Amino acid sequence: MGESCVSQSISPLEEKVDAVEGQTVTLSCRYEYSAIPNNLQWYRQHPGSRPEYLLMVLPASEIVTHATPRFPRLDAAVDVKNKRVDLKISSAAVSDSVLYYCAMEPTVTGNPDTLYRNSLQENT
Repeated sequence: MGESCVSQSISPLEEKVDAVEGQTVTLSCRYEYSAIPNNLQWYRQHPGSRPEYLLMVLPASEIVTHATPRFPRLDAAVDVKNKRVDLKISSAAVSDSVLYYCAMEPTVTGNPDTLYRNSLQENT
């Protein structure tokens, strides 16, 4: 039986995103996968803390599954044609200025090399 090789990668479209308090901010990652990936995830990390799971997107169905409890100002969308996944933060606040990670299976706990940084910086 032959082995199949799956090519996969995910990376942020921008390393840093500037935002104004109260606006909606979109963080985006582009993924490469030889097929449609089973899921794409978003995490955030406060300084000195472990990454925190926010939500997961199922590209085949465009279903978004939120963490429990849900983070109310966060949502996601996927553009399968352009291989892009977005995290949308509504009513951005200074407390949202942390690191954000997009990941593709395997999850962050098993393989931290699949994480890429997207940080939100607030303009005053």
